[in-house]
Amino acid sequence: MTDVGQMPSDRGRWMAIDWGERRIGLAISDPAGIIASPAGVIVRRAGKRPPVAELVRRSEALEARGIVMGLPLDGDGADTPRSMECRRVAAELARRTALPVSLVDERYTTAAALRGVRETGSRARDRKEDVDALAAAVLLQQAMRMTVLPTVDPAVADAGRPADDTASST
Repeated sequence: MTDVGQMPSDRGRWMAIDWGERRIGLAISDPAGIIASPAGVIVRRAGKRPPVAELVRRSEALEARGIVMGLPLDGDGADTPRSMECRRVAAELARRTALPVSLVDERYTTAAALRGVRETGSRARDRKEDVDALAAAVLLQQAMRMTVLPTVDPAVADAGRPADDTASST
């Protein structure tokens, strides 16, 4: 396992990232680390590198003390091309910010955000950016409920990826 520590127990403001192909949703917690609120989106440009510098700027502007990044696993919990990209970006964020970065399974966060938008009587199609930021808030709220939240090693490109445990399956 490439985990090297855990998120600070005294919390403070955490920033969450909901990684998407077109938009990256952001959320931030309150200073006590209890309530998560949407904090906007970053629009991705097709064919361009991941906007790591913009994520660093946002983390600084929001005064984040830790970063929670959604890990888009498939339905069986296995890595996908997008989850591998997230692992690389998480390691780069840890290197550039020196903040603890944690990867959290984000399956169903967008579904929960869509349900929330529909419950307000809105159409998700009209509020795509709101859905992405709300999905980040759902992710962050989920992470803040966890008692132990391991962080990734910034020196490892596939940070947070479980070690191959085929040897232990005998």
